[in-house]
Amino acid sequence: MIVLGIETSCDETAAAVVENGRRVRSDVVASQVLVHAEFGGVVPEVASRQHIATIVPVIRHALAEAGATWDDIDGVAVTSGPGLVGALLVGVETAKALGYALDRPVIGVNHLAGHLAAVYLEDPALPAPPPYPHLALLVSGGHTALIRVEGSGRNVLIGATRDDAAGEAFDKVGKMLGLGYPGGVQIDRLAATGNRDAVSLPRALPGREDIDFSFSGLKTAVSTLLARRTAAPAGSDLADLAASVQAAIVDVLVRKSRRALLREGFHDLVVCGGVAANRGLRAAMAAAAAEDGFSLYIPPPKRCTDNAAMIAVAGTHLLARGERSPLDLAVDPGLPL
Repeated sequence: MIVLGIETSCDETAAAVVENGRRVRSDVVASQVLVHAEFGGVVPEVASRQHIATIVPVIRHALAEAGATWDDIDGVAVTSGPGLVGALLVGVETAKALGYALDRPVIGVNHLAGHLAAVYLEDPALPAPPPYPHLALLVSGGHTALIRVEGSGRNVLIGATRDDAAGEAFDKVGKMLGLGYPGGVQIDRLAATGNRDAVSLPRALPGREDIDFSFSGLKTAVSTLLARRTAAPAGSDLADLAASVQAAIVDVLVRKSRRALLREGFHDLVVCGGVAANRGLRAAMAAAAAEDGFSLYIPPPKRCTDNAAMIAVAGTHLLARGERSPLDLAVDPGLPL
């Protein structure tokens, strides 16, 4: 089965061709980072217009890179939520038009299910995919959650953030520090040369049984700290603060994941979502896995950030079960897992 995946949930216009839910024949992403950088964050209307301008060229590029024609495509998988409503509409309406014109099935895919499925994409650097059931930490700009993955498309939320997501905290703190957009990437870069213990920052919800998250207090702590300073941090001082912020976020993600593994009795952990590309988090999780003895599965960084290959593989699983979306498929910006 060869599936065309389409992803337009936020500020990446992406298309991919995936064979049998494993082999990536093409994976094309048109980023809007430079477009939104001057605003310090994603502007939904601007994102929608960029998607309109780039969706057709991106799909054509994906087909060409895959060496495929429309006759080769067995189905179209598209992100239908959650995300920005205007951005989602561009992808979904394009997918429905293609499905109708080609007489191919279309399947709407939950963006979060796509992140969970990314680890099943073939990659020589990865071990064999994790068995079911397993635990997943999904950590991104909009979501931070612990999920019991019982099977393909069968997911149970067991822990989540009570306010802000880890990715949002990274980006908002990056903006406070004048690092530009996306701030999380810059914090990760600076943290590599900083002292993680230089600044004392809060780790919320430390209860022994708690597996929920909270990052709003961290943002407030950084804001208060900066307000008390007479000058903006720079040089090694800035690197130390970045390292301390990253440590405050990563420590909580690792601690709660270890706690959830013990509580659920699992020995396999998938870490996915945009923040899973963070080098500090990847290193800390690897160290925890070595210490505790659980198996760790993290997709390569390019599969952690938004892409269409993960949507194609999740869609392949749904199509293989005979699921189809109607031509009146609607977008749902608040679609739950």
